[in-house]
Amino acid sequence: MSNYDVKDLDLAEGGRRRIEWAEREMPVLRQIRERFAKERPLEGVRASACLHVTTETANLMRTLQAGGADVVLVASNPLSTQDDVAASLVSHYEIPVYAIKGEDNATYYKHLHAALDHKPQITMDDGADLLSTLHKEYSNLLPDVIGSMEETTTGVIRLRAMEKDNALKLPVIAVNDAMTKHFFDNRYGTGQSTLDGIIRATNILLAGKTFVVAGYGWCGRGLADRARGMGANVVVTEVDSMVALEAVMDGFRVMPMMEAAKVGDIFCTLTGDINVLDTHHFEVMRDGALIANSGHFNVEINIPGLEKLSKTKRQVRPFVEEYAMADGRRLHILGEGRLINLSAAEGHPASVMDMSFANQALATEYLFKNYKDLENKVYSVPEDIDREIARLKLVAMGVTIDVLTEQQQHYLNSWEMGT
Repeated sequence: MSNYDVKDLDLAEGGRRRIEWAEREMPVLRQIRERFAKERPLEGVRASACLHVTTETANLMRTLQAGGADVVLVASNPLSTQDDVAASLVSHYEIPVYAIKGEDNATYYKHLHAALDHKPQITMDDGADLLSTLHKEYSNLLPDVIGSMEETTTGVIRLRAMEKDNALKLPVIAVNDAMTKHFFDNRYGTGQSTLDGIIRATNILLAGKTFVVAGYGWCGRGLADRARGMGANVVVTEVDSMVALEAVMDGFRVMPMMEAAKVGDIFCTLTGDINVLDTHHFEVMRDGALIANSGHFNVEINIPGLEKLSKTKRQVRPFVEEYAMADGRRLHILGEGRLINLSAAEGHPASVMDMSFANQALATEYLFKNYKDLENKVYSVPEDIDREIARLKLVAMGVTIDVLTEQQQHYLNSWEMGT
């Protein structure tokens, strides 16, 4: 193959072993791949995916390929690529990959262009960069693109804004909104993997530390719960009164970020918004504060503002940059403010990505079968797909559940019977 751009093909064998290891924890996706290989529901479809290049994503690409799709994969974040996995996809599975861990911004967009040069009929996104570039720079391809899938909360926010402005020119399935995605991937996956990234980057003890979680969505809930489980004193910041009330009732301290900035030891943003941690917060933070982000883009932390406030900057550990303030305080940015779970660790465990990528695979099949009936809107994953994935996951885990009797079904669907 000549159509790829990866760090080193000599890494491929190690990547294949890790892809196979992840597959053991992805029984739902494996069942879908086996069916796809028999039925070939995506025969001849050109698909371009802009996703984190990880072992789990590799198994999704294998599944789409088994279904007959002609797939290309590019990175959705400059620091999230696993170079051995990228090499293995090229060498062992003949899937074009354009992704190098640590790639600069120019290379990142060059890779996005490579994905669109594939002239896809279907796209997949993790943050909506590919779809945004398609609309802005490759609008001539839009008539041939039948739809897209979006994996993240951040991306769905962007796409709903496009829909509201009548700028969205194709249907999008919000995979992120599936119950078997955000309920599990966002909560359990992000909760565990974010702590994993912070600990790998710093080797810090969480017990006894004040851990500030910015945003109490599903990702924030998962992180707050896991940090508390590790012995941290967790503070939550929010802008939504209903969600803030839930955090209080869940037993967390809730306060404005300006107050939290004065007491926090560790900060992590998970909101999908810009400048959640800003210069006025940096000015009151304690010496030694650790600052991380687990939202899709590093704009959640005003890093340019921090650089203006600091006298010097140096790398003190891999993935840890120390900013020295004029008053002697030192603040630390982890993983360049990018997704800490992927920049400093390996991302979500395969068992939760099993459900997320099962949604991607089945949503792709659904889109290909039904795109003629869809408008240029953001759609949720059909409930029957969501429930089927939950059923398959339970079967794979060896868990059985009750089934309603005919009498019970009749009772639930009737109104005549009372007390």
